[in-house]
Amino acid sequence: MAEKKQPVKITETVLRDAHQSLIATRMTTEQMLPIIDKMDQVGYHAVECWGGATFDASLRFLKEDPWERLRKLKAGFKKTKLQMLFRGQNILGYRPYADDVVEYFVQKSIANGIDIIRIFDCLNDLRNLQTAVTATNKEKGHAQVALSYTLGDAYTLEYWTNMAKKIEEMGANSICIKDMAGLLTPYKAEELVKSLKSATSLPIELHTHYTSGVASMTYLKAVEAGCDIIDTAMSPFALGTSQPATEVMAEAFKGTAMDPGYDQMLLKEIADYFRPMREEALKSGLMNPKVLGVDIQTLLYQVPGGMLSNMVSQLKEQNAEDKYMEVLEEIPRVRKDLGEPPLVTPSSQIVGTQAVFNVLMGERYKVATKETKDVLLGKYGQTVKPFNPEIIDKVLGEDKKNAITCRYADLLEPELHKIEEEMKQWKQQDEDVLSYALFPQVATEFFKYREAQQTQVDASIADTKNGAYPV
Repeated sequence: MAEKKQPVKITETVLRDAHQSLIATRMTTEQMLPIIDKMDQVGYHAVECWGGATFDASLRFLKEDPWERLRKLKAGFKKTKLQMLFRGQNILGYRPYADDVVEYFVQKSIANGIDIIRIFDCLNDLRNLQTAVTATNKEKGHAQVALSYTLGDAYTLEYWTNMAKKIEEMGANSICIKDMAGLLTPYKAEELVKSLKSATSLPIELHTHYTSGVASMTYLKAVEAGCDIIDTAMSPFALGTSQPATEVMAEAFKGTAMDPGYDQMLLKEIADYFRPMREEALKSGLMNPKVLGVDIQTLLYQVPGGMLSNMVSQLKEQNAEDKYMEVLEEIPRVRKDLGEPPLVTPSSQIVGTQAVFNVLMGERYKVATKETKDVLLGKYGQTVKPFNPEIIDKVLGEDKKNAITCRYADLLEPELHKIEEEMKQWKQQDEDVLSYALFPQVATEFFKYREAQQTQVDASIADTKNGAYPV
């Protein structure tokens, strides 16, 4: 008997992944706040508004406290759940952290307003997710585990369904298929969703990017197959390397049992608010028209949009743009050498950079990056396929006897107390310790900036009290 169709739920990404994908995460809190009240009336399943690269970008480029942003968003969204993206044991940084830091970060994220934490690992190594899932459950948050979707011999339907069963066992509340490169095509999505639905009772969410041009069709087939939730972005920040447009997807299901029932006039008002930001970003060059097109090389080489642009800039710096196609062809080979990992932060950067070195040096692995060595040493976790033994010998040599098979975080001492000691002169709130833990230099620069701003404000208040300004 066919499953009874339900209205599709929608997670809105305009405040996180959409501007991260199209304008390098440069939307400020002040730009977000005026539209929150209207967004809160839509009836979204959730609004993804934190995590990913927003934390780093807030401190580094916007000189904003990401925790303060979260508190302001929570105060504005009265009815809608707030969601964040969390890189498993790496939290929002680029290295694995000790369990005490992961647990404290989860605790503070939920205390400051996050309801749903989407947790992923770049190798789909579930050992790197368990601490965050357990901590989220302890804090009464919703733990969603994301499977980094990719293609390759090892990634069969059986692989995905086995993973789904394990995710349910580890205490997750829902599963997300995280298709960061836009590799999932419509009929493959239908097949995958049906398989997952038969393997688990957890709700299934699908997240994809428009990079390869098939995302809207993929959503349509996935929802027809029983997918519960899809991720979309308001049209001014949709398409290209972002998600399909919210208004379009809502309209596509109109009049069917899957209709989310959104008010298109309300969505139009929200789109009208964001449209000038898009125009401004295009005018200033912050939004490159290139990221708005369809790049079929995504399907041919399985390279996410962000990884492509990173690779192009590396080649440009070396005056080697003519090597572009060579590097593109080298990427799948390096990926295979390194155990065929999904290409998502940070594995995408590791594979891409190594491919650039291999081509520029004229000899494969003549130079291996520290990160490539760490992957081969097992510090990032377990890959689906074994590493190429010849590459292990060439890159690690005698060091290969130091390779680990346990979860890397098991070797890490608790580090929260040490971090707190190190940064205590800057601490104004508990959360500052976590900002520093993830990005010590960037956070310190921000703390100095914050102190200077406060000194300025205090001086102005003192001047006013002393009659320096007319009252």
